[in-house]
Amino acid sequence: MPTLNAADCAALIEALTTVAAHAAQTILDLAATARTRIKADGSPVTAADDGAEAVICAALERLAPAVPIISEEQAAREKPKTVERGSYFLVDPLDGTREFVAGRDEYTVNIALLTEGVPLLGIIAAPARAIVWRGIVGQGAERIAGLCSGPGSPIHTRALPQAAPIILVSRSHLDPKTQAYVERFPQAKLMPSGSSMKFCYLAEGSADLYPRLAPTRDWDVAAGHALLKAAGGEISAPDASPLRYGTAELVIPGFVASGEAITA
Repeated sequence: MPTLNAADCAALIEALTTVAAHAAQTILDLAATARTRIKADGSPVTAADDGAEAVICAALERLAPAVPIISEEQAAREKPKTVERGSYFLVDPLDGTREFVAGRDEYTVNIALLTEGVPLLGIIAAPARAIVWRGIVGQGAERIAGLCSGPGSPIHTRALPQAAPIILVSRSHLDPKTQAYVERFPQAKLMPSGSSMKFCYLAEGSADLYPRLAPTRDWDVAAGHALLKAAGGEISAPDASPLRYGTAELVIPGFVASGEAITA
């Protein structure tokens, strides 16, 4: 398997941003006619999910044919092979399908590149808002207005305030353990949001914490992980250990994301 580094990511990021933008436009084009069906795990999926995945995977195969791809809908159809060495793409073609179906604008396209199990590059596109966030760990992060590539505005996280932090919580998946964690900050302002857009708010410094202490999948987290790290933030397991990607079930048991370094 090829092993890509930050310089390789920099060479690919413009093309990958274009891929994310094309997938976002595909979702918008299919929004009016996308019927919902339920997958075996009980989660919804639509033709927009499938269409965006087809656009992304075909483009990635042309851009980097030697780099494996793990994508959410593909994984639902057939158990993917985990990648233990080298680099691979991790794709969620439509993150926040529940929000998409409900007519909200909080859904995203996620493309991440991982090397040796560590996210290095993250691109998150918000189709309904026409915004792209992207970053490479060690090289910074930016926000682009419009579904396009090219220069954007640099973004950076902010330090956790001593009082009244803004804590991001899932609009659809607020579980009891996460609720208990949030209650440790009695003066906090809660900011409900859908999809990986929560990582974007952290990365651009408009929120402070994003805890999720219930299981989620690798493709829900990896692009946001890379973006947040690139913007100066941190994400770890609840005990402050590193997140582990590439397990047999591609499950992240829980995490805490922050605009600054995390301690247990």
